[in-house]
Amino acid sequence: MPVAHAFRLPILAAATVIALSGCVHTSSPVATEQQPGDLDSMAYGQAYAPPPRSYPAPSPRAADSGGAIGALRGTFAAAPRPSYAPVPVVYAAAPPTHDAVYRLDAGDKLRVVVYGQEGLTNSYAIGAGGAITVPLIGSVPARGRTPAELAAEITARLRKGFIRDPSVAVEIESYRPFFILGEVAAPGQYPYVPNMSVESAVAIAGGFSPRAKRDFVTLTHTDNSGSIRTVVPLGTPMNPGDTVQVGERWF
Repeated sequence: MPVAHAFRLPILAAATVIALSGCVHTSSPVATEQQPGDLDSMAYGQAYAPPPRSYPAPSPRAADSGGAIGALRGTFAAAPRPSYAPVPVVYAAAPPTHDAVYRLDAGDKLRVVVYGQEGLTNSYAIGAGGAITVPLIGSVPARGRTPAELAAEITARLRKGFIRDPSVAVEIESYRPFFILGEVAAPGQYPYVPNMSVESAVAIAGGFSPRAKRDFVTLTHTDNSGSIRTVVPLGTPMNPGDTVQVGERWF
């Protein structure tokens, strides 16, 4: 029976393979590690959310190995970052008022306020002698003084036997007039306006006459040091009491 013996070996080998495969599939379950999420869902019915993970920044070598993107990252990382210094805030000081430096003279009209003393608070005109007359203390020189200096003089005199602690303020109600002569429509005397110029004075006087020299005028200014006469353009600022002389053109 050599033929039957020859077929027996393959059949036994096939049976052995089938038996081994069945053993693999029907083997007893193997214990595996349960993840926390599985345990939570089994115990509480809620899925476990793992904590967020932090990933370290890529090293320069890794950035360089990223091709073009890595090269760009390396360029931006190596570039110096500008530093911005805080800009200091500068507050402009308020410009001084004209009255603070103005020197008083005859023709100026003042308002003298003595706080708490209505009988002494009044308006006073500086006379031709350069003084004002205040009740209780009499004549007080005002010519050549600033309003603040005059207020200090009045305060000092009132303190001497009249008022224990006086507080005085001096304000300018109106300035002494200016004069404009020569080739204008209406020469004469006019009230001074703060911050006015020679051109403003000509406009107040009605403008130039047809024969007026329009580029320059002669301005005369008088103060404690004397009178100064200069030829000035129309944009020159004026002071109270100044005299403007508009000349005549020759052609």
